[in-house]
Amino acid sequence: MLKFQGKVALITGSGTGIGKAIAKKFVENGASVIILGRRRDPLEEAAKELNDIISKVQSNGKVTIFDGVDVSDEDGINGMFDELQKANVNVDVVVNNAGVSGPVTCFANSSLKDFRSTVDIHLTGTFWTSVQALRVMKKGAKIITISTFFTEERPLEQRPYRFRDPYTASQGAKNRLAEAMSWELTEKGIISIATNPGPVHSDRIYKTVYPKAAAEFLRVSGFEDLTPVEVESVNNELFDLLGEDDATVKAGIAKAAENLVKRRGGDVEKSSKTIAALLSKIQTIAEKVQTNTSKMIADEQFLSQEQVAETVLKLSEDKLAAILNGKVIPGDRVFYPVRAHIANKTPGVHQPDWKGKTFVFTINATEKSDADRAEALAAHVEKNGGKAVCIISNDTQKELQDSISGKFHSHVSDLKNPEEIKRWLEAAKNMGEIAAVVHLTGNIPNVSKFVELSRKDWDNLVDKFINTPATVIQQALEHFVPGGGKDPRLFQGKKGTIVTIGPDLPVGRKISGEDRARVEVFRGALRPFTTTINQELSDVLKSNVRSFLVLPGTVDGGEPNVENISQALNFFVSESAATSSEVTFCVDESR
Repeated sequence: MLKFQGKVALITGSGTGIGKAIAKKFVENGASVIILGRRRDPLEEAAKELNDIISKVQSNGKVTIFDGVDVSDEDGINGMFDELQKANVNVDVVVNNAGVSGPVTCFANSSLKDFRSTVDIHLTGTFWTSVQALRVMKKGAKIITISTFFTEERPLEQRPYRFRDPYTASQGAKNRLAEAMSWELTEKGIISIATNPGPVHSDRIYKTVYPKAAAEFLRVSGFEDLTPVEVESVNNELFDLLGEDDATVKAGIAKAAENLVKRRGGDVEKSSKTIAALLSKIQTIAEKVQTNTSKMIADEQFLSQEQVAETVLKLSEDKLAAILNGKVIPGDRVFYPVRAHIANKTPGVHQPDWKGKTFVFTINATEKSDADRAEALAAHVEKNGGKAVCIISNDTQKELQDSISGKFHSHVSDLKNPEEIKRWLEAAKNMGEIAAVVHLTGNIPNVSKFVELSRKDWDNLVDKFINTPATVIQQALEHFVPGGGKDPRLFQGKKGTIVTIGPDLPVGRKISGEDRARVEVFRGALRPFTTTINQELSDVLKSNVRSFLVLPGTVDGGEPNVENISQALNFFVSESAATSSEVTFCVDESR
């Protein structure tokens, strides 16, 4: 009956929560488990529970602990697999479970350091753990990646997840990464599957995500006489009080009130009443968010952690895993109604007149076609009376830099540095009002397999297609609405256009699934990320600033047409674009 007797499962983030539940499920079925995480205490407590189960089922399983291992840390992961390899351990199942909530706030207010950290843990942690695990895996082994349904796309519909921008970017990429790995690992006979369980009962949701989302609503809308900055500061002191006894809550409120009065003056008793009301409001909104989410599920029930663990166990069985290789399971169990966010061509616009307008292009060219596209778009702007300013990444080849700078007002800069982008935007506005900031990611470099990349090369890809676009977009938001990150009230009614032009789909008569899957990893990051930003801008901040995404190319391998992107640019800076619910445009698709 112990169907995993003699098997070894490695589960990341397994000291608590879903990870521990998965480890329990494996040892109940006879497996040995390798558990890892950043803190030793919860891992030791989990190991005690797991060893009790092993004794009860009378298997020959054992528990191995690796503490102090952060999945985003290259050396930590490398060191763990070095030890496993030296010990001749064969891992049959790797479960990529480790994750964090990440910042729960509007992207304009999000720390880029926290953004990068969230992507590093969710996406890069999954990638690098999987790659290093190949050293101790044989034919028939499985990689099971836990992601989220919130990043998934339906026809003409891309789901946003407001206040969770780095989470949506990394999870969207992670689903597509699981698919790409299934192609790349076929020759090794290793299976890759992702599972999107939907809402799960967990402390992370109840004590972190929902309360922080509620707090963000109150920061944006304001609360009594508190400014947005004061709401945020007080909220940070209140989160630890959730779920505590009355005496602890009362003492915490009193301390928060004293700190508030120190910062701005006023009466402690009055501030205590305001803060108590704020905490009550946070709890009320958090409960409402939970209730509304449950109403989107047929049985109105979140999954238990044990149910998720059971799903992972089933997906790890040989027969089912072979059938589901490369799939994202389950596709969905939550009806999450959204307006259409994906379209093909943009609506037509009459000949634009951009006299006195400046368009800033930030360019991260990979190959000559990227530089040609940048030059064509800049020429389109100047043909219609505008001024094109090209800020070229210092990662771009010198000959491509020279090609662009020889034709347009250009500078070479570090696009990963927000201060550099801010400086050039400030300089560009002296040439005329900035109508749009347009970022070109460039194309995916020619690589044989992602799983064969060095960590440095992978990190460069993540920077190129996720972190750098995020940095440019955030600085553009700050340009169009100075101070809007900290004071969201400033966004209301403001205008501005931001455009990201993502990597092309592969071109040719015979496109392999492997080539297509690699490109989709980063297109899969940009789609939910852009959609989430726009939900915040339109529905939460009541702003007319928009961040659009253009994804060139066609699914059948057609050549991208820069004229279609030019026409899209005409639309993006028009008055009607600010009211469009469609923000991702596959401009070369005709269907």
